[in-house]
Amino acid sequence: MTIQLWLFSFKGRIGRRDFWIWIGVWIAGLAILFTLAGAKIMPYSTAGFFLSGSLIPTAAVIVKRLHDRNKKGWWALLFIPAWLLLAGNWDVFGSVAQWGLGRFIPTLILVMMIMDLGAFVGTQGENRFGKDTSEVKYR
Repeated sequence: MTIQLWLFSFKGRIGRRDFWIWIGVWIAGLAILFTLAGAKIMPYSTAGFFLSGSLIPTAAVIVKRLHDRNKKGWWALLFIPAWLLLAGNWDVFGSVAQWGLGRFIPTLILVMMIMDLGAFVGTQGENRFGKDTSEVKYR
């Protein structure tokens, strides 16, 4: 698999190694961007622009990893309510709702998704999403 297919195609399957490589690169890149923005070397809007631009490759990697687990790519949409619940202002609710809705449910979703994508072995052999995984050719 080429780098272009790895980052911009929603078809096919990738293994855990290629999933973690992208997640590591993505998190390191975002950490550098927002560190530069925090140090006032670049505006936060520029860092946000690069974050928005990196969402498509991240979604493609997640969908292909879900395909390797023999799950539909639509499961990746669970990250959206988790993100929205974490970003919500839960101060208007009591402490139980604030903790449950604002912290526990999104954390549970994120932990389960990361475990499913990053820890569990994919389907061996061919599944409904294609042939067995092929490693990304980084050259």
